[in-house]
Amino acid sequence: MLYAILCYAQEDVVGTWSQAEDDACMARLAVIQERLASEGRLGPVARLLPTTAATTLRKGGAEPLIMDGPFAETKEQLLGFYLVDCDALEDAHDVARELTEANPVPGCYEIRPVGIFHAGVAVDPKAVADMAGARSQPG
Repeated sequence: MLYAILCYAQEDVVGTWSQAEDDACMARLAVIQERLASEGRLGPVARLLPTTAATTLRKGGAEPLIMDGPFAETKEQLLGFYLVDCDALEDAHDVARELTEANPVPGCYEIRPVGIFHAGVAVDPKAVADMAGARSQPG
């Protein structure tokens, strides 16, 4: 079964990391990603741009309303996600524990089973990085 592991943390804390701190965290996370990929269990992983780049479409009124900013009204923001293939929920919990050890910044990982998955069109990671043009927040 596929599980989404959603990475929440305080964006203002992560945003203050030096490039060296950011690189070190991403290197620790890469070890886990490489292992999961070699096992054929890793789906897409995304590192989202800061919430200042987000917009939200609110529905429920007469007309949908698009607003600046993320949907969440919490102290933690969704910074990224992993899609992993696990035999059981407990296995997804184990992956989330590993990610916590690699990235100890306060926050949480929300683990949710995925009911429908469409991989979409393959995208060149360098092209995505070039489009982003700014340092994003790690998950």
